[in-house]
Amino acid sequence: MTLVVVIGHMNPDSDSIISAIAITHLFNKRGIEANAYAQGEVNSETEYLLNKFGIEKPEIIYDLTDRKVALIDTTDINQLPESISRANVFFIADHHQLGGLKTSGPVEAWIKPVGCTATILKEVYDYYKIDIPSNIAGLMLGAIVSDTVLFKSPTTTEEDKKVARELAKIAKISNLEEFGMELLKVKSSIEGIPAKKLLFRDFKNLDMNGNKIGVGQIELVDLSMVDDVMGELAFEVKEVKDSGYHTVILMLTDVIKEGTELLYLSDDESVIHKAFGDNTKWLPGVLSRKKQIVPPLEKAFQ
Repeated sequence: MTLVVVIGHMNPDSDSIISAIAITHLFNKRGIEANAYAQGEVNSETEYLLNKFGIEKPEIIYDLTDRKVALIDTTDINQLPESISRANVFFIADHHQLGGLKTSGPVEAWIKPVGCTATILKEVYDYYKIDIPSNIAGLMLGAIVSDTVLFKSPTTTEEDKKVARELAKIAKISNLEEFGMELLKVKSSIEGIPAKKLLFRDFKNLDMNGNKIGVGQIELVDLSMVDDVMGELAFEVKEVKDSGYHTVILMLTDVIKEGTELLYLSDDESVIHKAFGDNTKWLPGVLSRKKQIVPPLEKAFQ
C-alpha cells in the first residue's frame, strides 16, 4: 500500500500542523495508510498544544517527488515546495482562496470559507462517520481558537463557533474562554525568541501581479511586548526584503485592542498607502491577513 504524505504549508501554523494530524488519523481509520509531516519547525503555540494533548510533532519533509499527497490548509504553490509539481495530490482540505495548484488527476476536495481548516475536518469526520478521539478534538479546538483569534477575527463563521463547542465537549474542556485565553498568551509569548524567528513565526509568500510579496504576522496580547525588539524586527524585514522580495510586511496584531500596526519595506511604498491609507501605524479592527490585508494589497497591485 502506498503511504499517503499529509502536509500543510511552509512556515506552518497550528492549523496547518494540527489539521494534517487530524486527517491522518481519519485516513488510517478508513484503511488508508498515512503519515503527517511538516514543512518547517513547529512554532511555540503548536508545540504547546501538541504537548498538552500528548501528540508527537511531525517530522519535516520537503521532497514530495512521486509521493501520494494530501494537502492541508493551502493550495498556493508559493507556500509549497517545488517538488509538489511532481507529486500525486489526491486530497485537499482548505479555507483559503485557490492558489494556482495543478494536479495530475481528480482530487477529493473540501474547501469552504470558514475560519479554520480544522472546522472543515469536523465535517469530514462526520461524513465518514468516524469518531474524533478526545486528544485530537482538543488539538482541533486549539487550531480553531488560534486561527479565529478566539472568534474575534472577521474570518470567523457561525460554523467555527458551533464546531468549537462540539470539539470542546469531546475534549472535555468545560471553559472554552479560559482555554482560548491561555492559548493566546502562549501564542503571543516572544521572550527569548530571535527576531528572525518571530518574523517567520507565521509568514506567507504570495505572488501579486508577478511581484514576490511576503506577509508575516505576530499576534500579541499587548503591542508593547515588541517595543524592545522593534529595531531587530525592522532589520530582519530589510534582510528578507533584500533577498528578492518586492514587498515585505510584518503585521503586529494586538488581539485585545483588536488592531494591527504594520512594519514594512517595499520597492513601491505607494502600493501600501493605496491599500491601507497613509496611517499604517495603527489599523483599527484589522486582525486577519487573509481577509483584511491580502485582498486590498492585491487590488493595489493590479
